[in-house]
Amino acid sequence: MMIDIFPSISIIIPCRNEKDFIVKCLDSIFANDYPAEKREVLVIDGMSEDGTREVLKKYIASHPSVKMIDNPKKITPSALNLGIKNAKGEVIIRMDAHASYQKDYIKKCLKYLKDYGADNVGGVVKTLPAQNTIVAKAIAASLSGTFGAGSSYFRIGAKEPKWVDTVFGGCYKRNVFDRVGFFNENLVRSQDMEFNLRLKKAGGKILLAPDIISYYYPSATLGKFFSHNIQDGIWAVLPFKFAKRPLRFRHYVPLLFFLTLPLSIWFYLHVSLYFSFKIALEMGDARYFFIMPVVFFARHFAYGLGSLVGLAKLII
Repeated sequence: MMIDIFPSISIIIPCRNEKDFIVKCLDSIFANDYPAEKREVLVIDGMSEDGTREVLKKYIASHPSVKMIDNPKKITPSALNLGIKNAKGEVIIRMDAHASYQKDYIKKCLKYLKDYGADNVGGVVKTLPAQNTIVAKAIAASLSGTFGAGSSYFRIGAKEPKWVDTVFGGCYKRNVFDRVGFFNENLVRSQDMEFNLRLKKAGGKILLAPDIISYYYPSATLGKFFSHNIQDGIWAVLPFKFAKRPLRFRHYVPLLFFLTLPLSIWFYLHVSLYFSFKIALEMGDARYFFIMPVVFFARHFAYGLGSLVGLAKLII
């Protein structure tokens, strides 16, 4: 498939209850220097109840290239599939409503898609605090290094472009969906990782380019962070049921940690304190040495607990 210098693109954004972030996301997209006549933006809203729909309608009034599509199922994979089916572009770029994007994001995605002959291209996510609090900053820090994010290169970064298993968001050639099919709507989460595993199995190539930059805002409180990681843990295991294939080994390390408690706790505590001390030095703030172990534990314990719940669901 030959890609024009400025191919028509469709940006699809799954969205539900994102009143505080959707405008920042859309503004960053429109700050990209890509020809307006070659771009459409589809926001697939899961029947938001927090005022997001009103915000979107106001935004659409001044940006007619943005369209809102209803997603009655309210889940991400159905939003993605609705977006793909309604998209008119030669290239489909999936973006997240809870993120914002550098002004060269679109052009760089298309450049790497063409230059490397990739089927899916993504970049590095810089995790930023959603609020100006020590806890929100600590949560963001926990997702920016290997101890909190494992070997997820889209989180920890890379020195040069590399072939990977999955990326954040994704810029896809349109024909990928003809070859591989759509996102699995049984997977409330992990549908992107499962899709990319399916893409690779079909001979597709997924590229991570470190100079493609986006910014993501995670949960700002420990309670929401803990709950989010429980759900991530559950949906790291459930693909066994719906997709008949596992994710990568790194997704099951927290489960091993959880299952080996209390034998693993002392080793874990020492490693956690080491990374907490390192972050405290980088931040120049001793408070991180005390808050980071709590955040790391919330990340790993909740993910492991969620994976155990997912395993129980499989068995039952």
